[in-house]
Amino acid sequence: MSGPEDVLFSPAVKAEQERLGSRPMFEGRDWKTEITDDLRQFLDAIDTFFFATASADGRPYIQHRGGPPGFLKTIGTHTLAFADFAGNRQYISLGHLKENDRAHIFILHFATQQRVKLWGRARVVEHDPELMERLVDPAYKARPQRAIVFTLEAWDVNCNQHIIARYSEAEMAPAVNKLIARIRELEEEVARLKAG
Repeated sequence: MSGPEDVLFSPAVKAEQERLGSRPMFEGRDWKTEITDDLRQFLDAIDTFFFATASADGRPYIQHRGGPPGFLKTIGTHTLAFADFAGNRQYISLGHLKENDRAHIFILHFATQQRVKLWGRARVVEHDPELMERLVDPAYKARPQRAIVFTLEAWDVNCNQHIIARYSEAEMAPAVNKLIARIRELEEEVARLKAG
């Protein structure tokens, strides 16, 4: 019987885990297969992730995907979707998905030093205005061309080891604005002291 552990770990991976002594860490673990409230809240803040596909003969490709916070939407207990915006026109992911629907989403949130890995199957959806309306933020200045729908098979949160904290402009804005306001106050105080 195949389960989420078999999605994450092939027989060769399990053999390496056994050989190197980590196999007991993973045996009998309750792997997540549904989108939980915690995952949904995490995704609401995400504005970037990496999307991995492979050709029929196994040649891998990883593509960066970005958009407004929350652009990777949950549309069910096992389904995520995102708008595929116009890009470099190589269409490698699209071609791979025509011949191999296995896909992976890898998310690093540098500010909170979190790493989330999602395994599943993906498909391209074109000419579905209702779905696109759910996925596209009209305030985001990018041209959506289609949707990618990802059916979740398993997911896991990885340790934060070696993730260096980095912050986006939006994440830094409150602290920077506070500093700018304080600088203005101090400049006004200096001007008053010089005038007085």
